[in-house]
Amino acid sequence: MIEPIGNQYIVARPVYSANAFGEEHKKKQRHHKTFLDHLTVCCSCSTQKAKKIALSLFPIASWLPAYQIKEWLLSDIVSGISTGLVAVLQGLAFALLVTVPPSYGLYAAFFPILVYFFLGTSKHISVGPFPVLSMMVGAIVVKVTPSDSTAALEISNSSMSNYSSTDEYKVMVAATVTVLSGIIQLLMGVLRFGFVVIYLSESLISGFTTAAAVHVLVSQLKFMLQLSVPAHTDPFSIFKVLNSVFTQIEKTNIADLVTSLIILLIVFVVKEINQRYKAKLPVPIPIELIMTVIATGVSYGFDFENRFKVAVVGEMNRGFQPPIAPDMQIFQETLGDSFGIAIVGFMVAFSVASVYSLKYDYPIDGNQELIALGLSNIFTGSFKGFAASTALSRSGVQESTGGKTQIAGILSAIIVLIVILALGFLLEPLQKSVLAALALGNLKGMLMQFTEIRRLWRKDKYDCLIWIMTFIFAIVLGLGLGLAASVAFQLLTIVFRTQFPKCSTLANVGRSNIYKNKKDYSDMHEPEGVKIFRCPAPIYFANIQFFKQKLIDAVGFNPLQILRKRNKALKKIRKLQKKGLLQVTPKGFIYTNDGFKDSDDEMDNNEIEELDQPINTTDLPFQIDWNTDFPLNISVPKISLHSLILDFSAVSFLDISSMRGLKTILQEFIRINVDVYIVGSDDDFIEKLAQCEFFDDEVKDSIFFLTIHDAVLHIWMKKDYNVSKFNPSQEKEMKFDFTINTNGGLRNRECQVPDETKF
Repeated sequence: MIEPIGNQYIVARPVYSANAFGEEHKKKQRHHKTFLDHLTVCCSCSTQKAKKIALSLFPIASWLPAYQIKEWLLSDIVSGISTGLVAVLQGLAFALLVTVPPSYGLYAAFFPILVYFFLGTSKHISVGPFPVLSMMVGAIVVKVTPSDSTAALEISNSSMSNYSSTDEYKVMVAATVTVLSGIIQLLMGVLRFGFVVIYLSESLISGFTTAAAVHVLVSQLKFMLQLSVPAHTDPFSIFKVLNSVFTQIEKTNIADLVTSLIILLIVFVVKEINQRYKAKLPVPIPIELIMTVIATGVSYGFDFENRFKVAVVGEMNRGFQPPIAPDMQIFQETLGDSFGIAIVGFMVAFSVASVYSLKYDYPIDGNQELIALGLSNIFTGSFKGFAASTALSRSGVQESTGGKTQIAGILSAIIVLIVILALGFLLEPLQKSVLAALALGNLKGMLMQFTEIRRLWRKDKYDCLIWIMTFIFAIVLGLGLGLAASVAFQLLTIVFRTQFPKCSTLANVGRSNIYKNKKDYSDMHEPEGVKIFRCPAPIYFANIQFFKQKLIDAVGFNPLQILRKRNKALKKIRKLQKKGLLQVTPKGFIYTNDGFKDSDDEMDNNEIEELDQPINTTDLPFQIDWNTDFPLNISVPKISLHSLILDFSAVSFLDISSMRGLKTILQEFIRINVDVYIVGSDDDFIEKLAQCEFFDDEVKDSIFFLTIHDAVLHIWMKKDYNVSKFNPSQEKEMKFDFTINTNGGLRNRECQVPDETKF
């Protein structure tokens, strides 16, 4: 019964152990579905289920019929044009990261949008090239493509012999990797592996993208300075590239350097204006488009290519090229790297899509996103594009300019199509250093994530450590190996958190039924002779010894050592009684001879095993109080603890190894007359223990209680404390008063048990 009184409440109910609660409140008989039941449901078919599957595979069928033309069309048109112009420039710029001719970046900006329009679940992301993904594809292209010095030797016995130029082979490598990563994404989506993204934490994503931004920055230096820098893909490659740049710094093309620096400065300033005044600006200032038009006109008008020997975009392929089949040999060489690209591409797209889905309150499906991105990459790779995901800046433009649906996305694809078919030649005089500067201009947000370190350090040091180590791994090992090492390290931190949990000793707060860490509050009261220990993590093979040590530290003694000393003392007492040196009197027992000496020689394993057994005093004509003072050289530590409560409310599971260890711990305490109780455990937890034959004559299933306070009240009643007449001012201590005779005798004079509870 619960009776509210103002802002307080009074609860009147029995003290419940788990068994008592189960007897009074019968559990429902529930049928747990088997694998066969799930398989039957999965394979069943109905009209409603078929419709649901069709709508999930083609989300456009859900949102397009509900499209509000009058309210949304104009916004989508404005957004589509703005996003399309940005997509053109980013496609050209990110193609440099892939080390393929810039015109192929337009294919990567066009084809993914077509597929995602029909299959994607997000209404706001702009699918296409992403700098981190382009960098990862470029690293594979560089690794697979032979360098100029070795190409002549390898061309005869490699798949490169089928291509007329190195650029054509690079395009094939990028396309093959894109198709392979798309296949991986498609398979993951079909197999419902969309949950894999949960293993990539926000800290890992932030640290990885920041490191990728640094890689992009370093990779663009050769275009900004127009230096011939050899490609490196092995660990420490970023340092090798920097070494090559600085050793050739005197060969810098001043025109390219000055142009790129001016572009960078203007882009950063205008982007800051867009961010600061986004509430007042109707649309963000399209600074990338403006600078591209100006830079192209200046380069063409002043003939920068011939006068200053700058590197320009050059010939732009007009129209589309026929689709190609991926190279199976490249498939074999790039399988592992393609898996990393598939994961990163999905991770970025799903993260951005999640932000907009929460903001505008509509659902997204991770598995369907995998299918959409997978088919987008397969389609794009077949037409010589490279891997796509979503760029944060481009999606931001689509959303901030009023985009409501993927109609804006398809309109942006039309803008890219116009450039591919008709306007591409106008960009031929554009300097590559300008594209490099525009690519770096999109990295400001990722580079600014360095400021996350301080925030993460204040919130969670483990998350901060994940960020730092992810950044270091990605910088030193490269993006592919760095991502794998980062995920492994992140999982390792989870092991550390559970292997070394922050266990605590609880006490009563304000003489209520609330129990908290006794170090955290001042008005704390521990029940006398009772220790309450909380473990806030699962108990398994890796942390059972840590749990035991923390428990020993909390109670202040090792129960196994106490048990062994008591059994050893019992052996000596039996010897004294056998020799007739121990006399029993109504007031206790008296030792009559102080000349007896016993050996303390080192014991063998069999003797140690005997000392580990339960204490048995049934053969003695008297009871032994182990907290008294013993004569002679019989030394047994005194302990005031009579009850131990283990709070397992946060323990979600135990494995077989930890069950054995836990049972041993409980037995050691029980054998020294310390009652052990476990509280807060789930019913499934107790059932699993029963199935594993955890309980026996020593460790019984009656040790489980619903709450800490239930266990405390049970202890009070068991010790015959008067709970109903609690008066803290009349506290009395439990006293065992013994006197020692001059001849070494031990006599029990009186034993007083208090009739009131006390803290």
